[in-house]
Amino acid sequence: MGGVVVDTGANGVKAPDGGWGWAVLAGCFIITGFSYAFPKAVSVFFKELILEFGVGYSDTAWISSILLAMLYGTGPLCSILVNCFGCRPVMMVGGLFTSLGMILASFSTSIIHIYLSVGVITGLGLALNFQPSLIMLNCYFNKRRPLANGLSAAGSPVALCCLSPLGQVLQYQYGWRGGFLILGGILLNCCVCGALMKPLVAPKTYLPNGMEENKKEAPEKMKKKPKGKLLDFSVFKDCGFVIYTVAASIMVLGLFVPPVFVVSYAKELGNEDTKSALLLSILGFIDIFARPTCGVIAGLNWVRPRCVYLFSFALIFNGVTDLVGSQAKDYTSLVVYCVFFGISYGMVGALQFEVLMAIVGTEKFSSAIGLVLLMEAFAVLVGPPGAGQLLDATKNYMCVFMLAGSEVVLSALVLATCNFFFITSKSPVPADKLESVTVTDDDASKTEASSKPAKVNDEEEKGPREEQEEETVKEAKGELREEENETEIEPENETVDSQEVETLMEGPKQNGDMVLSPET
Repeated sequence: MGGVVVDTGANGVKAPDGGWGWAVLAGCFIITGFSYAFPKAVSVFFKELILEFGVGYSDTAWISSILLAMLYGTGPLCSILVNCFGCRPVMMVGGLFTSLGMILASFSTSIIHIYLSVGVITGLGLALNFQPSLIMLNCYFNKRRPLANGLSAAGSPVALCCLSPLGQVLQYQYGWRGGFLILGGILLNCCVCGALMKPLVAPKTYLPNGMEENKKEAPEKMKKKPKGKLLDFSVFKDCGFVIYTVAASIMVLGLFVPPVFVVSYAKELGNEDTKSALLLSILGFIDIFARPTCGVIAGLNWVRPRCVYLFSFALIFNGVTDLVGSQAKDYTSLVVYCVFFGISYGMVGALQFEVLMAIVGTEKFSSAIGLVLLMEAFAVLVGPPGAGQLLDATKNYMCVFMLAGSEVVLSALVLATCNFFFITSKSPVPADKLESVTVTDDDASKTEASSKPAKVNDEEEKGPREEQEEETVKEAKGELREEENETEIEPENETVDSQEVETLMEGPKQNGDMVLSPET
């Protein structure tokens, strides 16, 4: 896994696991932060929007909901665009959309305009950045991929800790219109991150006829290659992918519910607004360190083949934390709950796409992630609103947290048990079928990439005199074998002088002359 390039379609390209991949990782870190944190950070402007347009809290809440729906629901569209044009162009166009949506929103005159600009246009732009960034990260990392996924996933809590205070400052200094305009300029950095996504290419092959012929033949070979599918539905034939999709859809129903209601839960227990809001800061701070740490653990040689079960453990850990946290009666218990929830939430965030990459491989990952996000989009739209309706009916936060924890635990049981009983281990791709990418200065890749040219150069260094002598020796040996056969078949009719035989067996003379046959 990690050996196919989506951008070029060149099968068998080995992931460099470093080099320019670290720049790609930095871009993924920023994109992940914008994608997950922006729908939450924009909520700081809701109070101003309510006063401006005379709407209610439920009306403004649709802004974040539409953002998340576009982020998840446009997965198949992103897969088709990536397979057609590659990751870099799609991400740069997506960066323009994210900025354009916020700039247009600053001139809005109704809440509907906010829905269309911030929700649809900016949400589509974030989707066009998020999915291709994960695809490129999967192309550049193989052995270090769990660590890379953990580091990129850490962008979400880091960006949340930065964007929320920034939004409050912008609102206080410039109002919501000026804040939207400045955020639109900040989101142009998505174009910079997209420019970092340099596609991998296979190394040049050296032929005896020279480099020029190779360059001429390369475009012809590219034309002969069949075009890949725009959206590969064959992933549904993979039982592991189906199990993962079902488990992930169940997981999303309850995973995002506690962060939405924990602040209100603390206020319900009689705590101040500032102390209640501090719970999210604690959760985010723990999440920052939990994701890279889990990535390091998932990359261990003993753990990585069993990353599906580590992911199941993370889900069970998260669900049990929700079940226990539902019994909290004071602020201290909520702080402890947020600490453990931050750890488990970070583990889930670091492993969810790593497990998908391990199941489907790089070649089908662009289609697989789009279809998974589409299935999760329905659960995202149902989960938090459903929990809100349950809260309205029961007036008890304990029921909300218990429902969320039960859904997450159920997803873990589905994933673990189905993989244990129905999935057999896949044999890894042979290493001899992968070509080295000369992106880094690794000695091993240099040796592997230069082995074939070295052999060709040795053959080219042989002069015509040596080649002629080798052919002459072969002819002499062939004639000698024929005469020996004739001697064994007809010993009476053929007599050979012993002096001639000795002369023939001596081979090449000292001065390089060759004795071809007894007659010479």
